[in-house]
Amino acid sequence: MAQYKYHSLPLFLALLIISVLATTGCGGVGAAFSTLPAPSSAPTASPTPSATASPTPSPRPSPSPAPSASPSPRPSPSPAPSPLPSPSPTPTPSPGQLGVNPSSVNFGNVAVGSSLSRTASLTASVSNVRVSSASWNGLGYSVSGITFPVTVAAGKSVSFTVTFAPQTSGSSPGSVSFVSNASNSPTTETLVGTGIQPAQHSVSLSWSPSTSVVTGYNVYRGTQSGGPYTQINTSLQPGTSYSDTSVQSGLAYFYVVTAVDANSQESAYSNETTALIPAP
Repeated sequence: MAQYKYHSLPLFLALLIISVLATTGCGGVGAAFSTLPAPSSAPTASPTPSATASPTPSPRPSPSPAPSASPSPRPSPSPAPSPLPSPSPTPTPSPGQLGVNPSSVNFGNVAVGSSLSRTASLTASVSNVRVSSASWNGLGYSVSGITFPVTVAAGKSVSFTVTFAPQTSGSSPGSVSFVSNASNSPTTETLVGTGIQPAQHSVSLSWSPSTSVVTGYNVYRGTQSGGPYTQINTSLQPGTSYSDTSVQSGLAYFYVVTAVDANSQESAYSNETTALIPAP
């Protein structure tokens, strides 16, 4: 608590003033004291110095209590802002699948010196496929009808041709592989074929002799009915028969004959006959 002390200086001054008033011979002041009537009943009381000369000082107001030292509650921290969601990454398209149709080609028997072709196709699923190259193996095989690089659109197809042209007799396994950006690259088509020696086919022709005097006959052959025809004998045929040994398996031939007299005059074509050469 705060401590208060009474100081003697104010009391001393008050007593000094009262003493001067009581002893001064000033008439004005003395008259003022003599004219005051004394109370009739109660004796005159000497003024109590403490009551008149030393008034009790007013107590100083108590100081306001110091504010409590308890700390004010801190405001709750604001919650941290939620992080912004990361942008979704752009999905990577799934790699496509490359297919080849058919997956296997069987050429069967093919005569040596001839060729046989088959058509196949590349297909794409899931997404577009870029085919950069193709390679093949096996005797007598080749690929054509397609240029690289080539893009096969999803759900679409690109065709190509595989040819087998055996140069020797016997089975000839092979394959063709396509390199691409597909998940199943390389994509392979298997090939198989057999080369055989061509059969020695021949066509034996015979006709009725001319009623005129002739020196011989010419033999003509074509690959379609009605011509055009090409002469196949190298010299006049004196008789009425001829053997054609230059035919190929699986083809059809059309024949006519003319008669030639001594003056090298040639008759019109005879009636046409047809020969079908079996396949090997």
